[in-house]
Amino acid sequence: MKEWPGAAHLPGLDSEPCSGKWSMVKALDSFALDHKIHAAGWNFFFMADEVKVMFFGVSGEKKILNALQRILRKVQIMHFNGLEITDIAPRHFLGVPYVTVSAHSRHLQQSCYLDGLEARQTSENNAEWATG
Repeated sequence: MKEWPGAAHLPGLDSEPCSGKWSMVKALDSFALDHKIHAAGWNFFFMADEVKVMFFGVSGEKKILNALQRILRKVQIMHFNGLEITDIAPRHFLGVPYVTVSAHSRHLQQSCYLDGLEARQTSENNAEWATG
């Protein structure tokens, strides 16, 4: 999740730095997080378009983080402020191990109607300016 102005309205939301300006929310599934966000008067949008990346070998922390960074690069042009990892699937093809990481963009905002691209970009720029 990127830094966003509604975070102050969600006490007890534990997160840790993940990649650049992105943080990882800990100890909540998407339903519990959605409930907490709605209780604070915000909306949590789920984008249906799935983003996948694949890497060869077995899954490990560094490889998963690298895959996550690749996904973030793919979705950053849409200026959504959240991302939900929906699947990490180890597989084999002809005896060669590989892992597929799947994710969906998420977006937090007060309005119940999803802001357009320009509004999301402006909101992101304002958040970056406010945090320095």
